Amino acid sequence: MRLPDDPSPSAQINIVPMIDVIFAILSFFIIATLFLNRSDALPVNLPQAKTVKPQLSTKVTVTIGETGDLALNREPIQLDALATEVQDLTETTEKVVVVIHADEQVGHGRVVTVMDRIREIEGAKLAIAATKKP
Repeated sequence: MRLPDDPSPSAQINIVPMIDVIFAILSFFIIATLFLNRSDALPVNLPQAKTVKPQLSTKVTVTIGETGDLALNREPIQLDALATEVQDLTETTEKVVVVIHADEQVGHGRVVTVMDRIREIEGAKLAIAATKKP
């Protein structure tokens, strides 16, 4: 007499759902890191420098385009209104870093004029954006 074969299948580990979960988590982190480097400035060709240091506490960004046009936190602005608008943005904090993103082709005089207007504001610190030279 022979015993019948065991009809229940043997236990198996299925890793396909685990791989799906891992890929979903991986894609989430990839997309999330893309938004961490977002800048408040308009895209310009920044000059290169060897001594570039990142500014982590940037609150105000002034962009000077290739043609000399100004933008404050991505919004177009005139030079005469720049000081008052930056003053309004800095009223809530004691010290704020104003980063100037000047295009490489902009004349030195235009950058100095913008810097002079910002220096009139009490408590505002200036920084100039540049890319790291390879």
